[in-house]
Amino acid sequence: MKNSIIKKALALVCALAMVFTLCACGSQTKGGDNDNDSAKVYKVGICNYVDDASLNQIVENIQSQLKAIGEEKGVTFEVSYDNCNADATVMEQIISNFIAEDVDLMIGVATPVAMRMQALTEDNEIPVVFSAVSDPVGAELVESLDKPGANVTGTSDYLDADAVMNLIFANDPDAKKIGLLYDVGQDSSTASIEAAKKYLADKGVEVVEHTGSTADEVMLAAEAMVADGVDAVFTPTDNSIMKAELAIYETLAKAGIPHYTGADSFALNGAFLGYGVDYANLGVETANMVADILLNGADPAIMAVKTFDNGTATINTEICTELGYDYDTVTKAFEPYCTKINTITTAESFSDVQQ
Repeated sequence: MKNSIIKKALALVCALAMVFTLCACGSQTKGGDNDNDSAKVYKVGICNYVDDASLNQIVENIQSQLKAIGEEKGVTFEVSYDNCNADATVMEQIISNFIAEDVDLMIGVATPVAMRMQALTEDNEIPVVFSAVSDPVGAELVESLDKPGANVTGTSDYLDADAVMNLIFANDPDAKKIGLLYDVGQDSSTASIEAAKKYLADKGVEVVEHTGSTADEVMLAAEAMVADGVDAVFTPTDNSIMKAELAIYETLAKAGIPHYTGADSFALNGAFLGYGVDYANLGVETANMVADILLNGADPAIMAVKTFDNGTATINTEICTELGYDYDTVTKAFEPYCTKINTITTAESFSDVQQ
């Protein structure tokens, strides 16, 4: 009798131990498997299109903001990051790996990555949040900015090309020939280049176009701009030109040609001026959208694409001096067309310089 009672007691203790063990294991779940948010782990895959200052700044701020949100909410964002360096085959493999790893959400930085993520998630409907996509509707990533319509939404770095043209002529009202430097293969450049052409045609200003997709081609294009005697050069948010900016800025500056561009990272790498969104903030807001989807169950199909005020101009003060401009005069000319004017000096990355 006594032995029977002991055996039953031991069995009960073992059973309780197993229950507690299973509960402890069950609390370490992926998002959505358990109501205890403090134990949740969300797997996020980030693919960056290319290694440049703007896109890297976005990634850094996505990661830091997700970490901050995780600490605040008591959850973990397990981030897998990779860069395809503009290689379509590598991009395909990275995204396929994310799918095989059963990520909860993917982030595509720049238009080509976002488009491929969209194609590869049509069946599995893994949420995709893009960042730095200049024309989400034109790229057919979303049905509209207000209602994307599927599993894809994100943040846009749409560039108001007319605003940049206004800056060019505010600084040089007598400019007669404007160069357009871009990569014809970059979807992010298409709409801005067409807008710039229309603006210049309406103003009766001559347009000179030179394009390039590799560093060598971009260098030749910059030299051709000098030979053509352009008064200024415009480049939109074009990743190919951004990668080559450190190699071409001296060629343009020494020839007295200001380079007006669609991102502050160009100015960081030696362009006279970058105009557009705050890429650090773009990364933060992208992370906020990710958190809203994963933590609050927000539906990407009805989650509006986030756009931003394009009113920030960033002037490279070193290049300003080399071009022979007086900084105070330039800023006074620019002020009516900007909500804010920042300054920067030439460096390879934002971490190397204090703004």
